[in-house]
Amino acid sequence: MAAGSRRLLLLLLPWLVAASHSPPGCKIRITSKGLDLVKQEGLRFVEQELQNITVSDLHGKEGQFHYNISQVKVTDLQLAFSDLHFQPQQHLVFNISNASISLRFRRQLLYWFFYDIGSINASADGVHIHTVLELAKDGAGRLKISNITCDASIARMHAGFSGTLRKVYEFLSTFIVTGMRFLVSQQICPSLEHASLVLLNSVLDTVPVRNAVDEHVGIDYSLLRDPDVSTDTLDLDFKGMFFPRARENQELENHAVEPVIKETERMVYVAFSEYFFDSAMHAYFQAGVLAIELQGEKVPKDLEVLLRATFFGTIFMLPPAVDAPLRLVLQASAPPRCIIKPSGTSVSVSAFLNISLVPPGRPAVQLSSMAVEAKLSAKVFLKGKALRVQLDLRRFRIYSKQSALESLALFSLQAPLKTLLQLTIMPIINERAKQGVQIPLPEGMDFTREVVTNHAGFLTVGADLHFSKGLREVIEKYRPAPTAPAYPGSRPAEPSADPRQL
Repeated sequence: MAAGSRRLLLLLLPWLVAASHSPPGCKIRITSKGLDLVKQEGLRFVEQELQNITVSDLHGKEGQFHYNISQVKVTDLQLAFSDLHFQPQQHLVFNISNASISLRFRRQLLYWFFYDIGSINASADGVHIHTVLELAKDGAGRLKISNITCDASIARMHAGFSGTLRKVYEFLSTFIVTGMRFLVSQQICPSLEHASLVLLNSVLDTVPVRNAVDEHVGIDYSLLRDPDVSTDTLDLDFKGMFFPRARENQELENHAVEPVIKETERMVYVAFSEYFFDSAMHAYFQAGVLAIELQGEKVPKDLEVLLRATFFGTIFMLPPAVDAPLRLVLQASAPPRCIIKPSGTSVSVSAFLNISLVPPGRPAVQLSSMAVEAKLSAKVFLKGKALRVQLDLRRFRIYSKQSALESLALFSLQAPLKTLLQLTIMPIINERAKQGVQIPLPEGMDFTREVVTNHAGFLTVGADLHFSKGLREVIEKYRPAPTAPAYPGSRPAEPSADPRQL
């Protein structure tokens, strides 16, 4: 019995492993080249943070000498050698070596009845900082810095003394310099921990996770698992699923091919599977918006004349001069499907076209209900951080669901209706898709030099990155406002809702 259970477990094991690894609809890879750009911007940010470190006052007594060091300010920072690199499995390592920090502080000295006050310039040399950032998926499915380990040291510190009691300060320099070196080194890591766990995480908060695309659908960009970090790349697997906003909890199972990114030449690669596009069309179909209605003057005149001659004269044997407006309703009968091949991307659509007469003040009279099968070519491209799709009609076929006679009569309508779709309907569809959908990157980071490549079952967008906003600018934009003290009769401010979140 036990042997049979073991065999059953072995048979089920591959299925259990596959089930636990949900394929992503969207995948992002950041390469070492992209990390170099992040290092440049991050180094500026670290310089700003270290220049704002606060050092406690230093005071003491040696015999009859009483000294006090206060108002310590960083005046200059030289980060000569720095390195930012990936460390498997979930880490970023940031090293600064042989840096120097220039300081200026206020001195006070009392020796018997002699009192001296002024300023001292000091420099900390041989500053070494080693930090390891652990990246993880948080409860909301957002990438976060979950932990940081930091080690900082100062090899040497010098202080320049001047004034009447310069010799006295030089005597005390060993105590002062040693104490200042300890205090400064103790402030480096707390400053970087706050910068990482609070400030940089506030930048990661700007990455869209579950957001509205428009009034009809939203998109779920939650991470499926913790990031996968190799020595050269950082890979992020996103759910990449659209959903109708009226049914936010609706799930569409992913049976598409998982995107596989092998390239490393660009700074970043974004891959989208067929599931990403299929879920979008499924969500719009569920929302009931894959329908277009043309009536009266909105129907092209040439087509109206042809339709009247065809239906009134050929099929219904009615005089073409019947004076009632025409109404055309084109509606998808099933969610469209996306097919991605190395040769290109296409969308298959099944729909029906209802043609009716709408006499004024009377019920509409349906003339025909045609089945429509169409194939659209799709051009996928980026504009800013928005992924957009431009559709073009390639193949088109109509047939009647009512009679063979009508199917024969509809043969002459194939070309005119295709022209109608190309000139009238396709511009409407492309205008609706003009907004696109944002790719999950932090605010202030944009794409340049984008290249779209098709594969079997998915496509990739390779691009370089640039910062349109600095980290400091984004942080200041989303920094929480200081809480005002509560006074009698005052009312606490209501928390502000983020309009990007659903």
